[in-house]
Amino acid sequence: MLSCNVNGKKYVYLFEEGSREMVDLLGGKGAGLSEMKKIGLEVPPGFTITTEACRDFLKTSKFPDGMLQQALDALRVIEKQAGKKFGSTDNPLLVSVRSGAPVSMPGMMDTILNVGLNDKTVSGLSHMTSNPRFAWDSYRRLIQMFGSVVLGIKREEFEAEIESAKKGKGYRFDTEMDTTDLQALVEKFKGVYRKNGKDFPEDPQKQLVMAMEAVFRSWNSDRAVAYREINKLSSIAGTAVNVVSMIFGNMGNDSATGVAFTRDPNTGEKKLFAEYLINAQGEDVVSGARTPRSIDDMKHELPGAYESLIKAVNALEAHYRDMMDIEFTVEKGKLYMLQTRVGKRTASAAIKIAVDLVREGLIKKEEAIMRITPETLSITLYPQVRKTHGMTPVGKGLAASPGAAVGSIVFSSQRAIDLAKEKKRLILVRPETTADDVRGMAASRGFLTQKGGMTSHAAVVARSMGKPAVVGAEAISVDPIKGSLTINGKVYREGDILTIDGTSGEFYEGEVPMESSQASKETELLLSWADEFRKLGIRANANTPEEAILARKNGARGIGLARTERMFLGSERIRIVRAMIMSETPQQRRTQLEKLKPMQVNDFVEFFRTMEGFPVIIRLLDPPLHEFLPDKEEIITQIHGIEKTEASGKKLSSAEEEKRTELQKLLTVVRDMQEFNPMLGFRGCRVGIVYPEIYEMQVRAIIEAAVRVKEEGKEIFPEIMIPLIGHTNELRVLRERLEPVAREAMGKTEVKYEFGTMIEIPRACITADGVARYADFFSFGTNDLTQMTFGYSRDDAEGKFLASYIENGILTEDPFSSVDQEGVGELMKMAVEKGRSTRKDLSVGICGEQGGDPETIKFCHRIGLDYVSASPFRIPVARLSAAQAALE
Repeated sequence: MLSCNVNGKKYVYLFEEGSREMVDLLGGKGAGLSEMKKIGLEVPPGFTITTEACRDFLKTSKFPDGMLQQALDALRVIEKQAGKKFGSTDNPLLVSVRSGAPVSMPGMMDTILNVGLNDKTVSGLSHMTSNPRFAWDSYRRLIQMFGSVVLGIKREEFEAEIESAKKGKGYRFDTEMDTTDLQALVEKFKGVYRKNGKDFPEDPQKQLVMAMEAVFRSWNSDRAVAYREINKLSSIAGTAVNVVSMIFGNMGNDSATGVAFTRDPNTGEKKLFAEYLINAQGEDVVSGARTPRSIDDMKHELPGAYESLIKAVNALEAHYRDMMDIEFTVEKGKLYMLQTRVGKRTASAAIKIAVDLVREGLIKKEEAIMRITPETLSITLYPQVRKTHGMTPVGKGLAASPGAAVGSIVFSSQRAIDLAKEKKRLILVRPETTADDVRGMAASRGFLTQKGGMTSHAAVVARSMGKPAVVGAEAISVDPIKGSLTINGKVYREGDILTIDGTSGEFYEGEVPMESSQASKETELLLSWADEFRKLGIRANANTPEEAILARKNGARGIGLARTERMFLGSERIRIVRAMIMSETPQQRRTQLEKLKPMQVNDFVEFFRTMEGFPVIIRLLDPPLHEFLPDKEEIITQIHGIEKTEASGKKLSSAEEEKRTELQKLLTVVRDMQEFNPMLGFRGCRVGIVYPEIYEMQVRAIIEAAVRVKEEGKEIFPEIMIPLIGHTNELRVLRERLEPVAREAMGKTEVKYEFGTMIEIPRACITADGVARYADFFSFGTNDLTQMTFGYSRDDAEGKFLASYIENGILTEDPFSSVDQEGVGELMKMAVEKGRSTRKDLSVGICGEQGGDPETIKFCHRIGLDYVSASPFRIPVARLSAAQAALE
């Protein structure tokens, strides 16, 4: 066991000293290597430098006191374990220096392989292995990787030298280069260093120190910072450094390197999903520079190593109780495990794996529910390509991440970032992606690459982002410098539209039809488990019977908000509504409303039938009446048109005269109803109080519809919601007026109904104990409650300053998307407590758009709401989030 320094600080742990419980200190990679060692798998000798050391280094740009000596002491230990010596010219120990954050950040930070090689030790490696080609291949890899990772030389400069060397000899693959070619390439690479004013360090210890520093610094690289921002990983701090004895997959045809998932990360199917490359090192697989081979070939090509891999895979999945991502290397027929971590997977695979692990007895239902994030569930509802007759793809690659996306072609990440600011839909097309592309990938809808396999960078990142990707489409040609994509001889440029299907691997010219994704059997089963644990009821905001049907199909148990104003639209209805508004007396308004009532009754009947057995909250008319009238400028234009005809000397017909009179009358009404601030104006309960006949008609229609459906033998629960109450007396007056109407409409058929109010004005929250005297239920209208609490106009704020507020840290997120728990939330909490102090059985829910937001749902659970109501499409997410709130 390694000792600490004089200050008692231990910064370095041998693999045999760690465990997976130490992930925050050792990072995911270090903890995984330690755990594999602990359960008896073949792991190369090595040690981990802690994340604490990284944090100290980033503050001072120096290793903390004692860290380097602890690392050198650990190096002496692994020399003994490996039977080799670092820097020896006879029997050299080479190491890899790898990053490893506590949370998986695939490809975002740096790795340097073959550290310890120089002009002298390369000869020792050649002699020791009797394989000079392997030795010089390893050396050129170190010089290339050290130059780009540690010294910041552009990777493309080294790639250009490789391509030039291959072209000069007529080679197609790197593996065709012989020892002499590689020796010449090393000299070319050193020329690249000199051209950039750099020198390759011949001292192995200096290489090690500089490599460790580079890995620590990579924590703050643009791509790593971007990845943490995109994935909201601000709470983790620092990467560990893993120094591992090199295992060589490039020693010949009995050596290989590969990546494996214990289950299919695309579908979740329980089968080994893996790829490998003969005579290669790990970066060749994950970078996508070479397209790897199926693991099935390894069964025949390296049968002993394949058998060891299967045993390791089974052991790891049983131990971790999850689908694992594994990196392995075979050196001269022997398998070594280089990394394990919980594998990135598609959303649909995540759900299937979680459900299957319950069926297999590895985890419980509760754990399965907690493993699926609301975002993951949302992604499974993304659209897919709808295959139609005669629809032909222009190409096909590997289906790396499911789903479909349409967008304009873009060839660079920076261009994608720029165009995304213009709200463009984009498809990022690259020869292969690298970690530097992460911001561009985040800005794009999907990805298409010419090279790479199912475990390449593009595939792994696409699955983690939940975006569709097609990779390894080798029949296409991508030239990012010229900005061209060539498919079957046809050249496509930036801005051309492409559709990619990450489910099939196909891609299409132009935009093709899409269709909604269907929930899998595993998704339905997971949600049924969620229903067992959640305490919150789940209702839907639905404005039409069709939306109500979708909501019930998605698992809603009632309607939390049916907006009656949407039912006033349509050519026939809007004419009646406008005539009602234009009426001068209550009786004239009632005459028009009687024409509208049968239509409202039919609407409500369909709602009640669809939601048989569940409550349906119907909100009485809320928006200002002027919203149902034509635009003022449109009326003026029509009047001017008639007057222009008259001014030309042409006599107006009686129909034209009559139309002008109607338009002038309409213009007068529109001007009279015009408001300076409609949101705070004549709307909601205020309209119902001034024009009682409107709410009376609506209540009568609701109860008549309820009676009709009850007489069909169905159980129904109508709940009538009065909007925009700010004063107790508003609700008192309206309820006193509307109760007799409801009782009269029932006739002899008894219907159980309730009256409640939408809490959307801060004063209603503060006086909720008084409001509750006249309400059977409260429903928070958090859209307006947020507007009135912040003093923000939603329509103006979202387009003008909200983004800037979030960017500058004034707000952490959009309060119209997720409830502001500190301000609006406190008002909600007050209203719940005060309301129930008056009425213990008061039912309370939320029906604003935030009702489908996972964080809002958890907040609603904590303050004791009875239900949340969300859009029909967000019902599955609400069910899952409510269960997670209860389990947390």
